[in-house]
Amino acid sequence: GRRLSLATAGLLSALAGCDSGFGQATARHLDAMGFQVFASVLDPQGPGAKELRRSCSPRLTLLQMDLTKPEDIQRVLQHIQAHTNSTGLWGLVNNAGFNDTIADAELSPLGKFRTCMEVNFFGSLELTKGLLPLLRSAGGRIVTVSSPAGDLPFPCLAAYGASKAALSLLMDTFRSELQPWGIKVSLVLPGYYKTGTTCDPAFWNLQKQRLVASLPRELLQAYGEDYVEEINRQFIQFMKVAVEDLSAVVNSITDGLLAANPAVRYYPGQGLGLMYFIHRYLPYFVRDLFLKGFFINPKLPRALRREHHDDAKKA
Repeated sequence: GRRLSLATAGLLSALAGCDSGFGQATARHLDAMGFQVFASVLDPQGPGAKELRRSCSPRLTLLQMDLTKPEDIQRVLQHIQAHTNSTGLWGLVNNAGFNDTIADAELSPLGKFRTCMEVNFFGSLELTKGLLPLLRSAGGRIVTVSSPAGDLPFPCLAAYGASKAALSLLMDTFRSELQPWGIKVSLVLPGYYKTGTTCDPAFWNLQKQRLVASLPRELLQAYGEDYVEEINRQFIQFMKVAVEDLSAVVNSITDGLLAANPAVRYYPGQGLGLMYFIHRYLPYFVRDLFLKGFFINPKLPRALRREHHDDAKKA
């Protein structure tokens, strides 16, 4: 789409979640384009924050923020309000995302569902609500990075997927409600990219061990430790196809901020067109088979396996 001249853009953008991945790459890109960027990071002393300080202009402001802590969000809101009052804020990029569990919903601790909701949904909701007065005065943009896992039931991603489903619906609602104010709202639904810890096998192996250790005995017996092992093995295998070049996602976010008529949804990444076609037009069982083949296809739980039944009979 046609680019807005940067002069009319008020030159101010706030990005949540810039420690690594899409947020960090987008912050660098917008800074290079001449925007004044407020980039929030979880760890201001971490490698991501240091890389931003090293590679960006002095215009970039780094702000420490943990989206599960309302006091952090309030501090960031106050800082941005103090530095933008006359101009308003042109753009907000909600990018912070969290997931550290790959397991069936029954095997995923309830706390993991809550943490995903806290970061991916409530954190983005609170930040967006807090910045809306500034965004309204600029007639600006909101671009939110969600996930296809919020549209499709990926096996072993229920906690993350449910939080992203809530986030996507929230942003769709904001889009229609904020139209009279001239604010345009876009969703970015990326394919699978290499970002942060998401691609470190050691991290996932540790998470798997913690999960197995936390499971009630009867659940572990019903599914079997090898069941959890196999899910983890397949996920680590899947990560090897993750794309390293984040530019398609950065370009989608930038288009959402700057195009005269931004898309409602962007789908950067390979294979998403086929996935959504199957989801929309083919029977559920075809979609479920496709997602298992594409992502994770768990083995049969231990209690359902023939050898288990044979053992039970002998006993």
